Amino acid sequence: MTVTLQDDSAAAPSPDDDPRVVPPLPVRPLGAAGVQIDGVSKVFRGPGGSTVHALDSIDLTVAPGEFVCLLGASGCGKSTLLNLVAGLDRPTSGTVRVSGRPALMFQEAALFPWLTAGGNISLALKRAGVARRDRPARVAELLALVRLSGTADRRVHELSGGQRQRVALARALAQGGQVLLMDEPFAALDAITRDVLHDELTRVWKDTGRSVVFVTHNVREAVRLGQRVVLLSSRPGRVVGEWPVRIQGPRTIEHTEVSALAAQITVRLREEIASHAEA
Repeated sequence: MTVTLQDDSAAAPSPDDDPRVVPPLPVRPLGAAGVQIDGVSKVFRGPGGSTVHALDSIDLTVAPGEFVCLLGASGCGKSTLLNLVAGLDRPTSGTVRVSGRPALMFQEAALFPWLTAGGNISLALKRAGVARRDRPARVAELLALVRLSGTADRRVHELSGGQRQRVALARALAQGGQVLLMDEPFAALDAITRDVLHDELTRVWKDTGRSVVFVTHNVREAVRLGQRVVLLSSRPGRVVGEWPVRIQGPRTIEHTEVSALAAQITVRLREEIASHAEA
């Protein structure tokens, strides 16, 4: 079992050459990125020797610059898989390889309330190794990218829910990685704000060229955003379906082709849920 974060611009050895230790990596320049997951399983051990098989033999490749949505019922292991890719946990077996250090964005913005919007982003830049003198310009650039120019000095409580998620996105981008991991980042927002942020995320993804792995339980959201939708079975999570999304032009939740593909995927999702309920 190994987890590898690959970096093309630096070859920092692991402490004592221990392959289980993920070394800190410097900010890497824009370039190739991707995720390779081979035969990954995850078993959680509970009290009294009980076990929970969260993931079973997952194989998944995310190409450089690809937008992939992970879909499945609650408890199917979507977030667990994302945590393994992020390096927050280790697989029980199998390998996870990520080009560069990934950035992670959660359902809640999780901003530090005692910092301003700019301060939250600046802290991420500091942790990424960006020099102090370069941070103000980079903060302004990132806020402009998420269309929040002029808000650097605003406190978290002064921002709307959608604005907080934009700051959280800018903070994730500040980490410098070319792989962006998103765990249901818009689930807590109202429908209109969520729709606006779908457009914003699509624009940012195209502008930055990052690989995106986006976890959701919303089928239409997955089709609205992704170039490919990957369906995980109920526990243990296995890849049981993949759909390329070849819809041309701007997409909306109400788009006819989005609705049609979402309906097709929903049928498969319901079959999967029903089969586990009967087991």
